[in-house]
Amino acid sequence: MAIAKKMQGFVENGSMIRKMFEEGARLRDIHGADKVFDFSLGNPNVPPPAALKARLRAVVDEDEPSLHAYMPNAGLPEAREAIAARVGAEQGVKLSGAQVVVSCGAAGALNIVFKSLLDPGDEVLVSAPYFVEYGFIADNHGGVLKAVPTLPDFSLDVEALEAAMGPRTKIVLVNTPNNPTGRIYSADSLAALAAAIERANRKHGLAIYLVSDEPYRRLAYGGVAVPSPLASYRNSIVATSHSKDLSLPGERIGFAVVNPEAEDAKELMAALTLANRILGFVNAPSLWQKVIAGIGDATVDVSIYERKRDILAAGLRAAGYEFVLPEGAFYLFPKSPFPDEARFVELLKAENILVVPGSGFGAPGWFRIAYCVDDRVIAGALPGFERAMKAALRAIR
Repeated sequence: MAIAKKMQGFVENGSMIRKMFEEGARLRDIHGADKVFDFSLGNPNVPPPAALKARLRAVVDEDEPSLHAYMPNAGLPEAREAIAARVGAEQGVKLSGAQVVVSCGAAGALNIVFKSLLDPGDEVLVSAPYFVEYGFIADNHGGVLKAVPTLPDFSLDVEALEAAMGPRTKIVLVNTPNNPTGRIYSADSLAALAAAIERANRKHGLAIYLVSDEPYRRLAYGGVAVPSPLASYRNSIVATSHSKDLSLPGERIGFAVVNPEAEDAKELMAALTLANRILGFVNAPSLWQKVIAGIGDATVDVSIYERKRDILAAGLRAAGYEFVLPEGAFYLFPKSPFPDEARFVELLKAENILVVPGSGFGAPGWFRIAYCVDDRVIAGALPGFERAMKAALRAIR
């Protein structure tokens, strides 16, 4: 076979999210779209804010010859300054455009960060459950992903993270609000994590970076402010996108922000900027850089997702499911009644309900429901969720 052996393995063990999404397409062909309830893919279904649509029209209508021209590799100056102003105000860190690289989504941002920081064999610590593609991104740049369990309520286990920090640790990666649990990490836990990293730095003579993957930051419920990893520790970086907060996943617009107090901030910015080019991204789309430069604090209506969460949670709770109520994002992560959650996922699939096994997130025994779907999908699925749980309990007894 011509393809690399490593890629053969990656393809065979690739993202369970996409596999379940493709299974949903197969079931829709058989049963019809209205009889299949697909919760596999975190594809935002809340419309972009009106301010974004208005800004897009204005940018397209501008008579500007350079609209689609080459630009500085770190991004358009006006976009970088707008991002710095918003992120700085939001996270309590004084920033300028000089600390921002505009990227092709959060995945692009993480790739340039890992490319800039990792030497072959360096470790990236992450708390499980975690987004499965972190392992692929680390591998892209010679890194090794090392998963550390969270506490039972999915909050950070700082003691376990500190115990896992060793002489090859280069990055501690956090994702808050978390995919797949919806957990928001507290300010106290982030402060404790920062102190633990500092101790590890002194012990091993390191400069570990705290990298925060934040595409769900602005999807927090009840007006909760998400504590800032960027403000908690000086050697820190934010990697994020507008895929979720502006409902733009297909436009691939995101950015990386380096803490200006980082000990090698200037060199790191140079590395990120070069990585943006040599990895083939070169720039995020110029049109969307101009759009985000002029929309201020616009975001989607988060209350829509919160309402969907509450409808789904009430129905699942009544059917006997166990879960931690998500504080943000748009995922619910229930416990499977079987230790092998794939067995229960098959029971749900028999009800034409598609969810993702927790093993795909480093958390066997659980499964993820992406509730960024139409209300009719949630309402239509609840009887099937109930029947599947009853069938599982009969099997256990």
